Order: sequence, then C-alpha cells, then structure tokens
Amino acid sequence: MKAAVVSSFDSAPRYQDFPAPAAAGENEMLVDVLAAGLHPRVRSQADGSHYTSTGELPLVPGVDGVGRGPDGRLRYFVLPDTAMGAMAEQTVIDPRRSIVLPEGTDPVAVAAAMNPAMSSWVALRQRVSFRAGQDVLVLGATGNAGQMAVQVARRLGADQIVAAGRDPRRLAALPGLGATATVTLGAGDTADRLAKAAADVDVVLDYLWGPPTTDAMVAIVTNRADRSQPLTWIEIGSVAGRTAEIPSAALRAARLQLVGSGQGSVSTREYLAELDVLAQEITAGTISVDARAVPLAQVEEAWSATDAQHRIVLVP
Repeated sequence: MKAAVVSSFDSAPRYQDFPAPAAAGENEMLVDVLAAGLHPRVRSQADGSHYTSTGELPLVPGVDGVGRGPDGRLRYFVLPDTAMGAMAEQTVIDPRRSIVLPEGTDPVAVAAAMNPAMSSWVALRQRVSFRAGQDVLVLGATGNAGQMAVQVARRLGADQIVAAGRDPRRLAALPGLGATATVTLGAGDTADRLAKAAADVDVVLDYLWGPPTTDAMVAIVTNRADRSQPLTWIEIGSVAGRTAEIPSAALRAARLQLVGSGQGSVSTREYLAELDVLAQEITAGTISVDARAVPLAQVEEAWSATDAQHRIVLVP
C-alpha cells in the first residue's frame, strides 16, 4: 500500500510503498483511511521532538483520522503511540478508541477539527473544574487550536472571552466566533492591553508558553482587582518556547494555579469520554475549522506549507 513514510527525523515524510498492516487481535480493526489531519502534534511525532517519541524508524505519522471499517461504518479513531499511523491507505485501530460517525459526515471536517478542538475541550472539561459564567483568556488565539478554543469556551458557557494573538487579520475575525475582546500580542503596549482586558479572568488557555507567557502572567497577576480570586493557568501548547521563566512572586502574590493539559496529564479514558459529544458539536457545525484537503501523494509539499489559516488534511 501507499503511505507517508518517515525514514529520518531530519526530513519530511515521503509518499512510498509500505507494508500493509493486518488486524491481529479481537481489539484490532483494519480500516480504510479517508482523512488524516496534519496537526502540530503530528509534525512533532514525525521529527522525533514530541515527548512521547521512542525514536523508532521508519514510521507512518498520524495520530487520528476518519476511516471506514469492514462493517462499512464510518469511524473517527484515535491511535495509540504507534509506528503505524493514520497517513496511509490503511491502518489498524482499536475500535474501543473510536466512535461511529453518522453516514454523510464530512471526513475532512472531522479529521481537521477533532484534534485541535480536543485540546481546549478536554482542558476545560477534564483538567479543571470550569463553570459556565467564568471568564477565559486564550493566549495564542490566532492559531487553529486557539481559534477553536474561543469557540469551545463559548460553547461551554464562558462569559467574557479574551482572545490574544499576533495575526491582526485572524484576530479581527474572532469576535464572530465568540471573543468579547481581542489583544494583539507583540505590540509595544501589549502588557497594558492585557492588563486592561484580561486581568480578572478565571482561566487562561495557553498555547504559547515561552516569553509571551512570562509577560502575560506578570501583566495579569499584578493588575488583578482581587488577587485572592483563583486564577487557573492551563499550559496546552508551546509554540513560542519550550520553557518559560515564571517569577516566584507570581505564584506568591496571587492565587495562581498552574496546570498542564495533554497526553499523560489527561488519561486515555478521559479523552475517549469526550470524543462522541465533541464529534457531535463538529458535525452540527457549532465548532468549525478551516480545512484544506490535500492528496496523500503530495505529503512532501503539504509538510512544507506554512499557511496557518487552514488545517491540512491528507486524503489517500
């Protein structure tokens, strides 16, 4: 069969022949892959930088997707850590890590949206005790996952939703998705604008980390009207840096709780518990993402694409 194959962590996957997988046990199912999202998580899998990487090569990347099983039913599936990923004509799934989708569901839309939406959905539903009516800051709101976090926060009942990001054009579109205020990061008055718009939020969904997190945390903590009011800072992504200098005073001068949300801090059981309801939201159109389908044969070109506006989905 044909697949996207990673033979070196220093180069993009190549479209080539790869041994066809086979289901070997009662909890394995061979599926024909219809769509697999090219998520940042997949890129880090393919370059060996993700913290779950085992260094095994060759590998077929892809952590989730939509496929059709031997029973003819359409399924969204999440793969375990495996060298036989979703970016192939076929893969083997554990049906217990999948959900059946209604016939007529758009595989590209689901493959594009589930992974980025899951990051904020699980963070707010499983990682913390989020309540409707609380205020949220999305730090890194102009990326695909951040854009969807605005929609997720709105859907889960957030009152004020502050969206902060670097792309002015994408930032301008976020009020239409539920943001009640926006802040352009990187401007000279960023700290002042964050302090004005987000000083009293209850939850921060942080996709950036690195220096932007340090600056935002100082601006927010030092300007809270009531520093005893709990502030939960959820670290989800690290597109701006893998480390951040957190001033000790930030943890002492306010009731700040810093937690992470991701593979490991959220169990497989907790992830799976959210698949069905999130898929329903996506298929109903209440949570959307800009998706661009690209033939699997063009995986090398897709890998080099830098257009952050669309979530690329590879289609065998």
